[in-house]
Amino acid sequence: MTGRTEWPGDSPDSSRAEKELSPQDPAERARAICLRLLTGTPRTRKQLADALRKREIPDEVADEVLSRFEDVGLIDDAAFADAWVESRHHGRGLARRALARELRTKGVDTSLIDEAVGRLDSEQEEATARELVARKLRATRGLERDRRLRRLAGMLARKGYPEGMALRVVRQALEAEGEDTEGLDEPF
Repeated sequence: MTGRTEWPGDSPDSSRAEKELSPQDPAERARAICLRLLTGTPRTRKQLADALRKREIPDEVADEVLSRFEDVGLIDDAAFADAWVESRHHGRGLARRALARELRTKGVDTSLIDEAVGRLDSEQEEATARELVARKLRATRGLERDRRLRRLAGMLARKGYPEGMALRVVRQALEAEGEDTEGLDEPF
């Protein structure tokens, strides 16, 4: 005996557990699906709505359950966006543009995205770009200057940094290493 109480519908196979719930009560199934999905990680309302649609929960039932979850604070897209920006900027070094793109794919409302990424100021974003370049700079030593520039600026571009900022940060880092940066002001 594991000491764990078995409840009706408990199963390591979540789809089987969902099917064992009363098939007549889609609201109960929707609540169970949402709670299970929210247990692992925060989710946006759109992500949960998509999951309910995929499991053939009627739209009106899904809307009702999702609205109730929002009312009690289990779904909070604004908090999700803030946490996402904080985590992905500090953890992965992503810039505002890349963060906004990720949040859009998760279904966060544009005004909430603007508010969340707006908390990152230009100085903070540039400081992060400098840290990223400093980490990668050593790996590019020995390469020709233009190739180093392309690699470092390309890395910043993939993380969503504007071209002007990327070139400025890379040029300054190369200058600090004693590299000749004449002619690096033009975009590539």
